[in-house]
Amino acid sequence: MATDDRVRVLGRVVEYKWIVAVFSSALFLDILDTSIVNVALPKLATDFRTEAVEWVVLGYTLSLAVWIPVSGWLGDRLGTKRIFLIALVLFIGGSALCGAAQSIGQLIAFRIFQGVGGGMLTPVGTAMLFRAFPPAERARAAMFLMIPTLAAPASGPVIGGLIVTHIGWRWIFLVNLPVGIVVFAFGILFLREHREPTAGRLDVPGLRSRAGLALIDLRVERSAELWLDVEGGPRYRIGGFRRLRRARVVGAADAGPDARPSPARRSPVPRLQPGGAFSTASFLGPVFVIPLYLQTLRGYGALHSGLTTFPQAFGIMFASQIAGRLYPRIGPRRLMAGGLAWAALLIASFATFDLTTSLWTIRILIFVRGLGMGFAFVPMQAASYARIAPKDNGRASSIYSTQRQMAVSLGVAALSTVLASYMPLGRPTADVERALTGYHVAFLVAAAFAFVGAAWSWFFVKDVDAADTMVVRRARTGVAH
Repeated sequence: MATDDRVRVLGRVVEYKWIVAVFSSALFLDILDTSIVNVALPKLATDFRTEAVEWVVLGYTLSLAVWIPVSGWLGDRLGTKRIFLIALVLFIGGSALCGAAQSIGQLIAFRIFQGVGGGMLTPVGTAMLFRAFPPAERARAAMFLMIPTLAAPASGPVIGGLIVTHIGWRWIFLVNLPVGIVVFAFGILFLREHREPTAGRLDVPGLRSRAGLALIDLRVERSAELWLDVEGGPRYRIGGFRRLRRARVVGAADAGPDARPSPARRSPVPRLQPGGAFSTASFLGPVFVIPLYLQTLRGYGALHSGLTTFPQAFGIMFASQIAGRLYPRIGPRRLMAGGLAWAALLIASFATFDLTTSLWTIRILIFVRGLGMGFAFVPMQAASYARIAPKDNGRASSIYSTQRQMAVSLGVAALSTVLASYMPLGRPTADVERALTGYHVAFLVAAAFAFVGAAWSWFFVKDVDAADTMVVRRARTGVAH
């Protein structure tokens, strides 16, 4: 039962903008599934006798990247509530199929299907959230949104470790069912339908451009097969390097139409920013690598691996709360650049890990890394939507989510390419020293991603562009900015 901007829930009247937060539960599940599987990769490799386990992660993230772009338009045209609930059903159904998979091929296929629903959940839910909050409160909304966005990847390993150790890997997928069903019922009862009259027709060229980006990601992952083992270390074959270059050119050509504004895309929606993409890749790439390091190289179980990476979640949540309060006074530029530079230094320190590094040393470094990421991502999300009108939120959330998911896929693909050149993925190796070198190189690549994101933020992010989102504190006291 709704009246104006208020809704009655279990006998209490609350503002509708907080009801929209039901979406964050689904977003937590969506993002959790990107990282919770990581600790199960060694177990999957053993059970299915395969080295293609990284495709359990990549298949899901690539599917997200393909379906995210169309979801914003579907929500605007057919209704955000309807598409959100349909996406949730597809996600839950895909989770059930993954839990019943009998081969690695089936599991990868079901993960791709699961990604269809997951790809539509995030943009539609984000659009609903930012429509419910006025521009002056979007930093507050972003701070709220950061909890599932950043805590899910960080807490995924410990949740996955508990499940794999005590129940079995199939339950890392089946656990989505009860939570998803509750969120679905809540959404039917309390979410409001919204259609956008300006939705227009589906942007087919733009959709093809996102497929082109996914093609780049796919070919980067395939490039792992181009590495040679030689005495001086891995290098590219000349022919292989040329093929990789051609792959990038083809992918860039596929992405071309989206770079030319059409009449349907003249609204001020956020563009794909390299800084944000590199930042996301630097955050989620190591989340994929560290469980492999701890389990296949150090010999720890899934639970120990998850508990070792979990402190990052505390760092992210602590820093995000502080960043949300500092944002109106400091602005996004310095928070983003400083947080990413700090995170880059911490990721680079991971290259000192060896076979005897204390788990508590790793936990402390991961916690401090989470602080940097928390300071960076809250202003990044708030500033990205600073000048977005409510009617443009559907397309804006699609573009922003496309960037994030493609960055996840590219980060995992790039780091798995590095690792695959030094060892079999997901399985123990006899050449421990060579494998350790591979992990060090992968961590340094992830640190380079964060440094690029920091530099981009410092030189190209402008606080003046986010002025509308920097007045939340003053707005409460009636003082104009």
